[in-house]
Parts: sequence; structure tokens; C-alpha cells
Amino acid sequence: MSIITKIINLVKSTMILYKPVVLFMQFFNKTFVSNEVSIKVTFKKRLKRKLVLDKPVLYNDKLQWLKLYWRDDLAIVCADKYEVRSLIEQMIGSHYLNEIYYVYQSTSDIKLDKLPDQFVLKGTHGSGFNLFCSNKSNFDSKKEFKKMDLWLKLNYFYKGREWVYQTIKPRIIAERYLSDKSGNPPMDYKIYCFNGIPKLIQVDIDRFGKHKQNFYDCDWNFRDVRIWCENDKNTMIDKPINFDKMLEISIILSKPFPHVRVDLYNLDGQILFGELTFFHLNGYMPFIDKELELEMGEWLDLSKIDQRGNYHYESSKVI
Repeated sequence: MSIITKIINLVKSTMILYKPVVLFMQFFNKTFVSNEVSIKVTFKKRLKRKLVLDKPVLYNDKLQWLKLYWRDDLAIVCADKYEVRSLIEQMIGSHYLNEIYYVYQSTSDIKLDKLPDQFVLKGTHGSGFNLFCSNKSNFDSKKEFKKMDLWLKLNYFYKGREWVYQTIKPRIIAERYLSDKSGNPPMDYKIYCFNGIPKLIQVDIDRFGKHKQNFYDCDWNFRDVRIWCENDKNTMIDKPINFDKMLEISIILSKPFPHVRVDLYNLDGQILFGELTFFHLNGYMPFIDKELELEMGEWLDLSKIDQRGNYHYESSKVI
């Protein structure tokens, strides 16, 4: 093991929510570690095997290949939680967008008295930068603003070398808090699309409790497969009445890309756009079902990406 690898592992092992440690990790990664070295080290540590970049077969390996060799300015726009809204409006219509209240450059711009009792705050420049407020009277602004201050100082690119995040301007957006008629979070459908074709749908169950995930094919047949958490065979999710429309939307949004996960909400029959994710779980999540990792790898066709990193989707063939 090289000295750089040892330092990376040491720093990552101590990387908790202490601001100096997090910022030092970002500085170290930016200054001393190449994209390929960082990806290979993290991959080996997380998946306990060597990354295959020469003719990759498995899904996780192909995601890392995309990080290194695929580039698309449109994907960068899509990864920006604010800028993507204009694109969604053009492609499928503004009625699929959740309501947005404000866009903030810093936490000092946030005026809680101007926000409703329930709201969501999101960082525009990364993944997992989300705060859900279901009751403003219980919102610890001092604590949460410190968390968001750290978000705004981070370049999420250096966490997993997802290049779509590298140049995004850090901002915070305030959105409408989504809940159904019973007050529960809306159903979240993650539609995995390959070469513009939806192949697999993930539905999260009790996401903030005993989290489970069920998977369905595009005919809404339950698939007894798992990626990182257990499924719930006893909880069969009904096929949405507007499921065909959801598939239609996912085809439109995914067509320009070799692979993207289209996340949609279904709020009492109203379809709302969630986000577009190009590198599911950063490509570092060990699959419980290895056969599924192989199957998803077969769906992901890299042959239409040229040496300059451009994807030629108009002439692509679906596996």
C-alpha cells in the first residue's frame, strides 16, 4: 500500500462532521490525489475488490468508467438542483416542478419568518444536502445553519469524483414540504434508465424509519432483488394509475444520457420531478444480489461514448 493510499484511508477514517477535518480532506484530495487514484482507492476499500476499467462488465465498475471518461455539459446542468428546473420546464413542463420559495447565497439570507411552517432546504451542489422541517417551532436554526454553512464550503466533487458537481455554484433553495393527504411523505419512484429506456423501478418504503426498498420491472412485476437494503415482500406497492406517464417522462429526461436515474414523486396522483442522478450511490455500494449488479452492468452500454467522452445517443442501441 502506497503512502498516499495510507494517508487517504487515515483521513477518511477520521472524517466526521468536524469542520476542520472535512475541509482538510477536501484540500488534500484537491491538491494531492488524482481522480483515478481516488476512485481506485475508494472502490477497493468499499467493495473489497479491484476496480476494472479495461472492458468493465459490472454496474459499479461502469459507473466509475463514466466518472473518468464520459463528459456532458447538459449533465452538469441536470445535477444542479436549481438550474435543472429551467431544463425540466422546457422538456416536460413547469407543472411537474415542486414549488420553490427562495434561493439563498448564504445562511445569513434565510429569513425563517418568511417561510411557511413546513419547508425543505436543499443544497444545489451535491447529494444528501437536505433539511426537512415539518414544524418550524421545533427547527433549531443555529444548529442547522452551521450544517448548511459547511455545505456551502464543500465541493461535493471531491467526495466521490462525480464531475457533474465540480463547477456547480453552491446555493441553498427553499422548497415546499411535500406530504400526501394523510400527512405522509409522498411515494418516491426511482426509475433507472439506460440509453433512454427505463429498465427498473425502485420504491422506498418507510425511508425515515425501517427503510426497505422494493423493485419492479416496467410492467410493474415485483422483482425479488436487493441492492443495499432488504426488500419487503409483504408490502406490495400498487401500480400508480399514471404509471405510463411516469415512464414517458423518464424516457424524455433520460434520452440524452447513457444512464441516469430519474426520480419522481407521486403525490395523490400528481407527478412531481425529484432529481436526476447519474452515479447511483456513487458507484461504491456493494450489491446484496450480485446477479443484479451484473444485469444492470449489461444494460449500461458504453460503446456509444467516443474517445472525447461524448455520448452519441441518437444512434445508440439498447442492450
